[in-house]
Amino acid sequence: MTEQLLERARAWATEDPDDVTRVELEKVVAAVEAGDPAASADLADRFSGMLEFGTAGLRGALGAGPNRMNRIVVIRAAAGLAAYLRANGAGPGDAVVIGYDARHNSDVFARDTAEVMTGAGLRALLLPGQLPTPLLAWSIRRLGCVAGVMVTASHNPPEDNGYKVYLGDGSQIVPPADVEIAAQIDAVGALADVPRGEPGEQLDGSVLDEYLATVGRVVDDAPAHDRAGLKLVYTPLHGVGNSSVLRVLDDAGFAAPSVVPQQAEPDPDFSTVAFPNPEEPGAMDLAMALASEVDADLVVANDPDADRCAAAVAGPHGWRMLRGDEVGALLGDHLLRSGKQGVYACSIVSSSLLGKLAAEAGQEYAETLTGFKWIGRLEGLAFGYEEALGYCVDPAQVKDKDGVSALLLLCDIAARAKAEGLALSDLLDDIAVRHGLHATDQLSARVSNLAEIGAAMARLRDNPPAVLGGLAVESVEDLSLGTPDLPPTDGLRYRLADGARVIVRPSGTEPKIKCYLEVVVPVEGADSPDAVRDAVGAARIVAVGRLDALRNGIKEAAGI
Repeated sequence: MTEQLLERARAWATEDPDDVTRVELEKVVAAVEAGDPAASADLADRFSGMLEFGTAGLRGALGAGPNRMNRIVVIRAAAGLAAYLRANGAGPGDAVVIGYDARHNSDVFARDTAEVMTGAGLRALLLPGQLPTPLLAWSIRRLGCVAGVMVTASHNPPEDNGYKVYLGDGSQIVPPADVEIAAQIDAVGALADVPRGEPGEQLDGSVLDEYLATVGRVVDDAPAHDRAGLKLVYTPLHGVGNSSVLRVLDDAGFAAPSVVPQQAEPDPDFSTVAFPNPEEPGAMDLAMALASEVDADLVVANDPDADRCAAAVAGPHGWRMLRGDEVGALLGDHLLRSGKQGVYACSIVSSSLLGKLAAEAGQEYAETLTGFKWIGRLEGLAFGYEEALGYCVDPAQVKDKDGVSALLLLCDIAARAKAEGLALSDLLDDIAVRHGLHATDQLSARVSNLAEIGAAMARLRDNPPAVLGGLAVESVEDLSLGTPDLPPTDGLRYRLADGARVIVRPSGTEPKIKCYLEVVVPVEGADSPDAVRDAVGAARIVAVGRLDALRNGIKEAAGI
């Protein structure tokens, strides 16, 4: 077996066009030949299979071998995508637009993709530099492309990169396109036989200018209020959002935010954070410290490819992060109150609150599977969000989550509130009084062996709990069987007494099992404006206890 692995590795190294990964693999091979058991395990992992192409495209650790992100894997993926497009009617003159973020090798993977597309007889259009993912999603429809590729691993650790594919409608791929593209990738022969063409057409800055102008229109119709009086702190978390966000805020009349200096410039090593994800503990500490220093009204942030938006607000015990469901409620409630017509949607793991807000305003509500590949393609979508900080506030322009437009609209909502002597927390209190306090949380367990995820799901299916956190389980849905409104997916949904809910599913992008928790607590005694804050605070204390109980209950039931 070892000799077979070594033969495969030597063949891979011979084919590798990247000096860095070729030398990396040759060193591993030499160590295996010298009898190093750690190197043998490393080599076995690198060649344990091909990095799987799915509805998130490709995502994985950078390095040599078929189970890593590298130039061979990317060139084969691009060739498979080109073959899929040609098989589905694309021909000479049809364009694929390609974008990339600031991660290691993102620009290299983008150039390889462009050359493969032109080699296949298609046009390749490269975005002008390291830019946000929503610009790529917007450009597909604006430029009339048959597909788009964004080289990014979003908020994954620095050692990762990824390859996200969109089709001509501007939405991420969904089944069966992912399976069909994967089959075309599998059919790619020797790397030397993949045709390589010209480097493609480099787009100029006008494409970014036009996109940012469309972003600005999400607040153009707002009544006049003092945007310049809102004091902001912003961080792009070492990503590519800084210049775009500063431009749209300035164009809309906001004062320049205080940008966290240590995180202002793109840095593929994400040197100040353990994980470049605003949801991760510690990721927003520098931003909230700066907010305390400058006495800010609001902290806003993007993840590294700027398709997600996060926020923090001041409270009685210091600054706190708003959960994705809270930002979703603020954006959705604002759009509903402004009269925006259409479907209001969120993923099944997001709070049930949006459905109540939509019903209150007489608008249609829909739930989808997790991911904007499902939300973005809903007909008549007016607003969509997922609890993992993704928001689509202008589907007519971007049929995907867009952290730039969501950030701008959230800042505008905060500026309006400040003009009335209120903060975002006051708006959330008002929603809680109207519909009950919807409190959400998540239990996320990272595993070293993916088999642990399957074992946990099997335990829950074989021994379904009758009670979770002291609340009776009123119904259980095995989402792998599908529902009248949802295609099958690996997950379980528990509906509990008092409107509580638990959903358990494997992560689609990381080696984790995730449990999404929600409780609903009525707000009582809010019979005057002065009493609202105390009444919501009391409900919040009750909710924290219920969430803790739910967390412990599902942890025990799943054995994680």
